[in-house]
Amino acid sequence: MSLPVMLFAAGFGTRMGALTQDRPKPLIEVAGKPLIDHALDLVTAYEPPRTVVNLHYLPDQITAHLAGRDIRFSHETPDILETGGGLRAALPLLGPGPVFTMNTDAVWHGPNPLSLLADAWHPEQMDALLICIPKAQAIGHSGTGDFLIAEDGGATRGPGLIYSGVQIIKPDLLHEIDDPAFSLNLLWDRMLAENRLSALPYPGQWCDVGHPDGIAQAEAMLGHRNV
Repeated sequence: MSLPVMLFAAGFGTRMGALTQDRPKPLIEVAGKPLIDHALDLVTAYEPPRTVVNLHYLPDQITAHLAGRDIRFSHETPDILETGGGLRAALPLLGPGPVFTMNTDAVWHGPNPLSLLADAWHPEQMDALLICIPKAQAIGHSGTGDFLIAEDGGATRGPGLIYSGVQIIKPDLLHEIDDPAFSLNLLWDRMLAENRLSALPYPGQWCDVGHPDGIAQAEAMLGHRNV
């Protein structure tokens, strides 16, 4: 049974500078295709029952670009809700039970991360399963990493692998947070305390396109050549 997918597309993309002054970051092109289409190619191949995209900054451009596709939109107004608040607001569109969440500012080179997570998901022992990137396979990423993964797949915070922006998560704990806008990190902390957070290393390459240099780095990773 496949799970619904939530795509995060509401952010301002401030790290992109002038590139996002008049367009939302998910519509910035990499290798001739908007970032959100790179994400949707993976989603379509996975064949979820429902796909939801959240919107806040320049939303009309994204809805126009995705017109005619079987996608539901969660409009965040008047304020942006961050990842946790955004997921909670979208739950009526997603339906009950675990969901995928996926950032729209990364490009992948390798197997479909959604399929890998679905195959490794064991809800009886996990409240969330993150796919993380070994540092040598994270193109253009200079951080020290976010998580360590034990032999049994359990995750702990620490310098090591980089969170990719894709996970399966049970949304139950969302209803215990009082703030309207909050990060999913709050849920991860509660899961970590109960040893219910797991992670999976990605075997391919991944590039964060959250900054302008990421565009050329992602295109090089994909072997794209400008003509």
